[in-house]
Amino acid sequence: MAMPSGLPVVDTMIGFPHEDFSQYDFIRRQTKDRGSLEEMRFPAEYMFKQVPKDLPADDPIGVTLREMDRFGIAQGLIGVSDETSRTALKRHPDRFIPAGNIDDPNDVMGSVQALRRDYETHGIRAVGAFPAGTFPQVAIDDPKMYPIYATCVELDIPIFVCAGVPGPRLKFAPQEVALIDTVMYDFPDLVFVTRHGCEPWERLAVKLMLKWPNLYYSTSAFAPKHYPEAIIKYANTRGADKIIYAGYFPMGLSLERIFTDMPRVPFKDEVWPKFLYENSRRVLKLDK
Repeated sequence: MAMPSGLPVVDTMIGFPHEDFSQYDFIRRQTKDRGSLEEMRFPAEYMFKQVPKDLPADDPIGVTLREMDRFGIAQGLIGVSDETSRTALKRHPDRFIPAGNIDDPNDVMGSVQALRRDYETHGIRAVGAFPAGTFPQVAIDDPKMYPIYATCVELDIPIFVCAGVPGPRLKFAPQEVALIDTVMYDFPDLVFVTRHGCEPWERLAVKLMLKWPNLYYSTSAFAPKHYPEAIIKYANTRGADKIIYAGYFPMGLSLERIFTDMPRVPFKDEVWPKFLYENSRRVLKLDK
């Protein structure tokens, strides 16, 4: 049950160092507590130990690639919205996988048009959404999300959606895991991957994954020592094909922290390759 050595890894949530933390301004504009507004550079910093905050930003692509090589990460899923990411995709198409992001689902047609544009321009393999982080907030099952889900089905790409209580001090109602049930009912062909843990509804997430064939769970923003017990048990029983590795570098976790913890995760031997790369390659259609 120990983590095998030499397996390739696909990281479905990775990024690049920034000079500052301005990328989180979209979260701060709706927070109200002093800690988020004045004290924490990273709005969920209170939850994480040893946030990699002082990484050199003069060569962000080189920093991430060196860390990927150090820990055996063959490929990483990154955004396409900033110049650094677009440069990385051009220079290293074998290492980085393009993904779009739904920045403002309140602008319904603008979001659909941007999704199509990213697909046509960058060949995105997925799109991400952060319901609690939108302003105003747009829930997982909000009608404003339906054209986005329909477009994902049409383009045949998965959507990765944050679910559960968010780390930043934002209202959690838009990310209640129960809301996923309605979406999967209305879009049975949609491939929906949860991000950021689904807590405290991780057992409900397992029930929903048993129910809906196209619902998956990724481990983003969790150090392996904190993977929920229900998720590990599910992976070791009926859910080996449903649990997908995702990190959180450099946003909140170092790869060293993740892969120091990882060997102690009690996955069965046959689960490891599925978790580390097979499931993600299938969901992202990397072999096509």
